[in-house]
Amino acid sequence: MEAHIKVVGLINIVFGILGLFIAGILFIVIAGGGIISGDPTAMTITSIVAVALSGIFSVFAIPEIIAGWGILKLKSWGRILGVIVAILDLINIPIGTIFGIYALWVLMNEETEQIFQQQRPGGIVVEKIQK
Repeated sequence: MEAHIKVVGLINIVFGILGLFIAGILFIVIAGGGIISGDPTAMTITSIVAVALSGIFSVFAIPEIIAGWGILKLKSWGRILGVIVAILDLINIPIGTIFGIYALWVLMNEETEQIFQQQRPGGIVVEKIQK
């Protein structure tokens, strides 16, 4: 299951970076179109649209990167954020849906939960002491 956890973490980071890249491209293309036109009204409208769209993509991309990092570091909050991000990924048909289902399967697995519970600050694995 540890290999699946690493895959989910890496894919989250890749999806997040891709989302930020798309946000940047959208901003450049949409705002650039208004600037090229030379019309002040067009520049204003396209700038507002560019900021809004790139902002939306960034709002979804940044948690994806943070979740991926947390999952790779086996942080308990990373698993929780990963589940939330996986649920949001389900609406991105078809690739996001496939990944969202896979991520939910991995992150909600009982073995995965135990792996995340064993980790403590500093990356030290703490074994349970039975009395």
